[in-house]
Amino acid sequence: MKRHNVTAIIFDKRGRILSIGKNSYVKTHPKQAAFARKSGVPCKIYLHAEIHAITKCKDLSKAHKILIMRYDSIGNPRLAKPCKICDDAIKDVGIKHIEHT
Repeated sequence: MKRHNVTAIIFDKRGRILSIGKNSYVKTHPKQAAFARKSGVPCKIYLHAEIHAITKCKDLSKAHKILIMRYDSIGNPRLAKPCKICDDAIKDVGIKHIEHT
């Protein structure tokens, strides 16, 4: 199984960081499970970076943009477009600007 390091950063309108999340291949979270069920893939219970950043954000009403970055095991950048689960979660919490590298 190929593992990637994914990081998601939520910013406010002024560009200040509100939270940073990282993916995990061992940790789960109730919000991850709920969004996975809602998106039709209940088996995807391991924490995605976007969901981690959302759960760590103390005030989602200030969240303006989320930046998602992904790197492979040797540090090469890879496409980091959010999966359906994360895309639904980002829209659900009201973050309007999604940027991925």
